[in-house]
Amino acid sequence: MGTLPAKPSLDQLRKRAKDLARAEGVKLFEAQFRIARDHGFPSWPKLQAYVRRVTEHGENLQHPYHQDVHYYAERALGLLASAEDETPGAREPFERWGQPLTRDGARAVVAREHGFVSWQGLRTHIKSLVDSGEPFARAYRAVEARDVEDLARLLEEFPGLITARGTNGNDLLGMAGATCDERLTRVLLDHGADPARGNVHGWTPLHQAAYSNLPLLLDMLLDAGAPVDVSARGDGGTPLVVALFWGHREAAEKLAPHSRAPGNLRVAAGLGDAGLLDELLRPGHPAAGAHRGFYRPHSGFPAWHPEDDPAEAKNEALAWAARNDRAEALRTLVARGAEVDADVYRGTALAWAAATGRVTAIRTLLDLGAAVNHAGTFGGPNHGEGVTALHLAAQSGHLDAIRVLVENGADLDAQDGIFHSTPEKWADVCEQPAAGDLLRTL
Repeated sequence: MGTLPAKPSLDQLRKRAKDLARAEGVKLFEAQFRIARDHGFPSWPKLQAYVRRVTEHGENLQHPYHQDVHYYAERALGLLASAEDETPGAREPFERWGQPLTRDGARAVVAREHGFVSWQGLRTHIKSLVDSGEPFARAYRAVEARDVEDLARLLEEFPGLITARGTNGNDLLGMAGATCDERLTRVLLDHGADPARGNVHGWTPLHQAAYSNLPLLLDMLLDAGAPVDVSARGDGGTPLVVALFWGHREAAEKLAPHSRAPGNLRVAAGLGDAGLLDELLRPGHPAAGAHRGFYRPHSGFPAWHPEDDPAEAKNEALAWAARNDRAEALRTLVARGAEVDADVYRGTALAWAAATGRVTAIRTLLDLGAAVNHAGTFGGPNHGEGVTALHLAAQSGHLDAIRVLVENGADLDAQDGIFHSTPEKWADVCEQPAAGDLLRTL
């Protein structure tokens, strides 16, 4: 099987076909077909179309790889939402392709970014993607299947894959991190993948490893030179902050020795750094509420803009301490004025403690006066409205958290504000049978 260069040329392929036809004594169309099949494409026109898109768009081309058309429609809606929220850089592709900030405009942008002149053209291509022979889509399937040997073979055959980008500017190294299989990352790094490279949101492989709470992968990427102080999805969105946002203590503690940036109140609270916390809680400290532009790891969370308000920063920090099980930080923040039931952005401290199963934090917050049946927000706007801590503990199957909450008066019959369902129902819908059984016995 031949090697297709990173920058393929139609002229060179045509010349190869003519040379092969003469050398083998076959018709030109047969030689073309053999070359196409040699590179994994089902036909010469499919190979030509691929090479033409790569040639015309160069390194900025986003390669389709997901087989569900709905996936691209969701990406278009996410792009539109980011542009309307004035997320940095989100309007640039609309301007580049001369498209309005509408649903159809966003779809046209997504199509053009993938090398197609229309949304319908992209849709048609996606429907035949499995049989298209396109290298990036094949490599993505190898990553999804955790097929290390097939991925290595494809990287040898198509060296351009190591720098190619898919939808939203995601490359194979970033995708490999989502599989939780460090072997894939090692193969990609060995073939020259750049650990510092981010997607269109600035999201790097180190962000992904922090998001997935993978300490071994973090070690691998750090050893490869991955930068730790790069922001993604907003100012201050470093890999450390991503880990702390989700309460991933293992990842956060792996990253913290390399950098604690940004050194604001929510980072100090999430790490349980008593010294930094005490320093930042001094009245008027300029760094306490700074660099809080990062607030959502993906577009499923609603738009929000942090205010220049010391009280808000303090209340937000309380939720970050809770999800990372930092009991002393919780006590310090409440003693210094944090409101124990504040719902600054998508969840009170108790809600986050319940969602992440942080029993020590739950007990501490209840001792500090948190309302066990407080109904608030959590996650996306179509998911968490009027939810209690018990709903969230049930959703995630945190049995010890359920027991502590019920022991302290959590209402088993509380209904959320969207689905009007009880915690028991949430456990059942979220496929947490042990949590559902426990709730039925309490």
